[in-house]
Amino acid sequence: MTARVGVVTFPGSLDDGDARRAVRLAGGEPVALWHRDTDLHQVDAVVLPGGFSYGDYLRCGAIARFSPIMENIIAGAREGMPVLGICNGFQILCESHLLPGALTRNDHLHFVCRDQKLRIENAGTAWTSDYEAGQEITVPLKNGEGGYVADERTLDELEAEGRVVARYLELNPNGSRRDIAGISNAAGNVVGLMPHPEHAVEPLTGPTTEGLGFFTSILKRLVTAR
Repeated sequence: MTARVGVVTFPGSLDDGDARRAVRLAGGEPVALWHRDTDLHQVDAVVLPGGFSYGDYLRCGAIARFSPIMENIIAGAREGMPVLGICNGFQILCESHLLPGALTRNDHLHFVCRDQKLRIENAGTAWTSDYEAGQEITVPLKNGEGGYVADERTLDELEAEGRVVARYLELNPNGSRRDIAGISNAAGNVVGLMPHPEHAVEPLTGPTTEGLGFFTSILKRLVTAR
């Protein structure tokens, strides 16, 4: 049976269609989820896509965190359901307290859009098992509030527990502390990533196809778990 991966659409979502396409290209069944849904329609995993949910009013992700669908996503994540938050999705995960820290305005105060080189630091999460630890990949990055911040104790814990999933290489594009591009929760089923792997899944449109591994990783994990 094909694994079902839900992709949530919030008002203002931008990359939900691309995320569904990435799931399909990886071999999964993408399931469109609406922010007002009150159930998850029997999906096996969830992607919170990039964009500007609810216009990024208050703080990025602050309103989306209270969408009806998030109640079941938060509960499911705490019970082990895999969840990937990309860009705005990462912000929503932090606002939901599924991941620590916050995403703040880029230190140069400008929106950034570029192909970004990353190093995969942790290949043991549900979303990165198709990579090797230390592998370098290039995927697009586009954000205005992408600077990851946390207090020193939290940053030290993330480092010590191997929960830094990806790190910026060559250039820190937004002032993220310790060049952090993505992190996971302690169990490794919840991952937040500021760059956009869903935009690097096929030669026609991406700078590489190196983002596809996030989606093939979760499909293999779900098949193994059955």
